[in-house]
Amino acid sequence: MVLCFKLLFGPTAAIFLSAVVILSCFTNVPYLHLDYYYTNGGSDLDHRSSSFLAAPAPPVPPPKCDIFRGEWVPDPESPQYTNETCNTIQQHQNCMFYGRPDLDFLKWRWKPHGCDLPRFDPHRFLQLVGNKTIGFVGDSLARNHMQSLTCLLSKVASPKYTSTTDHLILHYEGYNVTIYIVWSPFLVRSEEVAGQPGAFRLYLDEPDGKWLSVAPRFDYLLLSGANWFTRQSYFYEGGQLVGGMYVALNFTSDLTNQYSHRMAFRTALRALAAARFGGKVVLRTLSPMSHFEGGAYDAGGDCRRTRPYRANETAPMEGVELGFYTSQLEEFREAAVKGGLDLLLMDPTAAMLMRPDGHPSRYGHWPDEKRALYNDCIHWCLPGPIDAWNDMLLHMLSEST
Repeated sequence: MVLCFKLLFGPTAAIFLSAVVILSCFTNVPYLHLDYYYTNGGSDLDHRSSSFLAAPAPPVPPPKCDIFRGEWVPDPESPQYTNETCNTIQQHQNCMFYGRPDLDFLKWRWKPHGCDLPRFDPHRFLQLVGNKTIGFVGDSLARNHMQSLTCLLSKVASPKYTSTTDHLILHYEGYNVTIYIVWSPFLVRSEEVAGQPGAFRLYLDEPDGKWLSVAPRFDYLLLSGANWFTRQSYFYEGGQLVGGMYVALNFTSDLTNQYSHRMAFRTALRALAAARFGGKVVLRTLSPMSHFEGGAYDAGGDCRRTRPYRANETAPMEGVELGFYTSQLEEFREAAVKGGLDLLLMDPTAAMLMRPDGHPSRYGHWPDEKRALYNDCIHWCLPGPIDAWNDMLLHMLSEST
């Protein structure tokens, strides 16, 4: 995917090649099998269909592997840490502590088609991002991702923690690496509605200052968000109420949560461009919301599977989930076309759709706890499948440096 955008938006990209790359990156067809050949003495690329009328020109070296398309394969060496070796696992993702009986879900790794994705190397990661700052901006899944990273790094280093009202900051002194986690589930300015617990006002054209104010400190900004856009919300633009989702309005509006999600990413990316953000922006696509079986999350739904799906067993995304995913791809593409940002797309969605076995389910709390708790089929056990996100992240940052 990173290669797609380098080809598409590089200054020497030919128009016809851009069209091919657009199709390859943004249609629902996973792969377009095209053969490329050198022409003009090896200085230009040309696409030709196979023909017995002429000898083929020397082939171009194959493109780099798409690390986001593949299968989960057995791996007896996983996991790289446990809840006993990492003390930063949040309680409700600590599946081993809460007695999950089946641990086979830990014995898999992500294997892209046609190449290998190296196991996360904590020394290499810290050396790569030495003297730099990484910002995770989003919701609890951004935090889940960050905690996976700190657990993987715990094999070689432990951070010092500081916190402010809006930020948790981790500093690895030996490498001068700083990691921020900024809670901003909507990416735009939001406020809970007084008297309506769980309902929010979303100001879709105003970026959330909690993360934008500290963004200049970041060398890498990981931007994500999806789940919170399924909550009761009122939509504001230009200071005016323009629509809402799951709330009563005194006017007719056809705007949905897919609109609010799209506009939030658009606003965030445009705000970064307007601020002349100089680091890399890594937009992470959504983590599945559809692994509940036997009911909705608040109606007895659960995720009790004990092994991954294969790619050909995975049901296609649809509905809100597909809408959110599509809007992320399209807003990323639009921002890349406009320029002004160093952008990378991190697309673990397909890989995670295959892991209904990797959620906490009931193993994020004790069975006899007297509080309203649902089976958790949204977050990921630590250790667990989400550790592959950091395999992907290290690969992407290595390739783009």
